[in-house]
Amino acid sequence: MKPDRRHIQISFNSPVILLFTVISFLVLVLDRITGSGTTYLFFSVYRSSLANPLTYLRLFGHVLGHAGWEHYIGNFTLILVVGPLLEEKYGSKNMLIVILSTAFVTGLVHVLLFPQSLLLGASGVVFAFILLASITSVENGKIPATFLLVAVIYIGGQIYEGIFVADNVSNLTHILGGAVGSGIGFALNKKRA
Repeated sequence: MKPDRRHIQISFNSPVILLFTVISFLVLVLDRITGSGTTYLFFSVYRSSLANPLTYLRLFGHVLGHAGWEHYIGNFTLILVVGPLLEEKYGSKNMLIVILSTAFVTGLVHVLLFPQSLLLGASGVVFAFILLASITSVENGKIPATFLLVAVIYIGGQIYEGIFVADNVSNLTHILGGAVGSGIGFALNKKRA
């Protein structure tokens, strides 16, 4: 039986990933409207007073902010490819935990180690997803060779770029994101075994 093409529906298959994508897009639109004011105030992390409630919001909100369209597109192209597969396997709640954990760890480490600079963007989450995706087939205490290769290629590349390439990319954020994704992935796979 052929599907009726007149009644094709859109499936919202990955609510956390879709919501993350849409909110980040709206934050970027708001950034353009306010001349980056809202991004600086709410959606980037930097050292500020612990008495300021926005300090705690920024520890999580910085993954929603992006420096421009290219930055947003680069991050969310990968998130939209890998994220729905992970959300289907691990569930929406666990994907939210990965995003929030990555945001908190990368934000806190950035504030502690780089107090004079600003961090924003979802690249830590991208790396968390990449490493999480590479260990989805962990079974009986075996580590997939693909995980090891991805870890060496991505993490090794970030270490190399951190040492030899002068740019505005936070390589430490990528490494930390990968570590969070790996850690949560091993924990989730251990729980399933």
